[in-house]
Amino acid sequence: MKITFLSNYFSHHQKPLSDKWYTLTQGKYTFVESEEITDERKKLGWGIREKLPYIVSLNNEAIDKEILMSDAVIIGSAPFSKIIPNLHSKKLVFKYSERIFKNGCNYLKLPFRLYTYYKNYGRYKSLYLLCASAYTYADFAMYGTFRGKAYKWGYFPQTLKYDTNELFANKNPRKLLWCGRFLDWKHPDDALYVAKRLKEDGYDFELDFIGTGELRPQLETFITENDLGDNVKILGSMSPDEVRKYMETAGIYLFTSDFREGWGAVLNESMNSGCTVVANHAIGSVPFLLKNNENGLIYKNGDNESLYRKVKFLLDNPQEQQNLGKNAYKTIAELWNADVAATRFIDLCNDIKSKGYCDRFTEGPCSKAPKIKNNWFKED
Repeated sequence: MKITFLSNYFSHHQKPLSDKWYTLTQGKYTFVESEEITDERKKLGWGIREKLPYIVSLNNEAIDKEILMSDAVIIGSAPFSKIIPNLHSKKLVFKYSERIFKNGCNYLKLPFRLYTYYKNYGRYKSLYLLCASAYTYADFAMYGTFRGKAYKWGYFPQTLKYDTNELFANKNPRKLLWCGRFLDWKHPDDALYVAKRLKEDGYDFELDFIGTGELRPQLETFITENDLGDNVKILGSMSPDEVRKYMETAGIYLFTSDFREGWGAVLNESMNSGCTVVANHAIGSVPFLLKNNENGLIYKNGDNESLYRKVKFLLDNPQEQQNLGKNAYKTIAELWNADVAATRFIDLCNDIKSKGYCDRFTEGPCSKAPKIKNNWFKED
């Protein structure tokens, strides 16, 4: 099988999946970059420096023929016109997308966009949807597209295999971690709210922030004004490998983004590192990866009191914290990883070609995507 993946730029997040596809297809895999990676992403260590045999530029003269020869094409952030010939030839194409209503749905614009979405996504029988957010299918379904043709997908960063006894022996159950860009919609201030409450209630804890961004001055001011300097450290930006080292020793990971977080690959990485994650229900990856009270804890978007209670519970119950962390590790190591996704995708393509759908997977990558709406989460 020949697979082509069109997206904006190649990063470390795509490498494990791409490497696996390149192996499974015996070299018949191509990743097509439609643009250069941004300087901001490069500073965060996203650039891939080594030359990989399957990466080509969209500007390559032979790329149109390469796409048309493919048995299956995945298109993310790239010109849709590039895959029209495949659709006219009834070749398999998968739209790879995060949610389209990150900033909410403007219902007044819905009628005007129905024709555009139908023209692009609704009239081709060989076009399917790979959901890189649990909310993607419900968003597209509002335009009448991809009904019954949507499958769970996501981001699949590197999955590390650990000696779990050693990993959890090195965990500090009183260490909290937050990673990302300091932006308003990622809500690092919510993590500081938790720190302030924990100090007021006399808890012994550490909270490390890894990242940089426009809100850093406000965070530093809050730390100073609330005398949190002994408990909270802002460590700046780090490479992905350095971030993993901090995840490996942290007991609790705080993931506080709102609905504007399309997927959030740090959830995969922190779970893979055995962290017990306390995550906002609005994050695109959360409904797919986390089961509340089984492999992590979920709180309702905007409910900082719930966030605080769940962190406090984990500090009060270190054994339960470790149990949740072990289940989180198992989720990534056994199910939500690049090896499983790459293999299942080929099965998905073969099933669709033979019978028009795939129902062999009940959970995880390539299982049928449900319509998950913003209000899905209810506190126990």
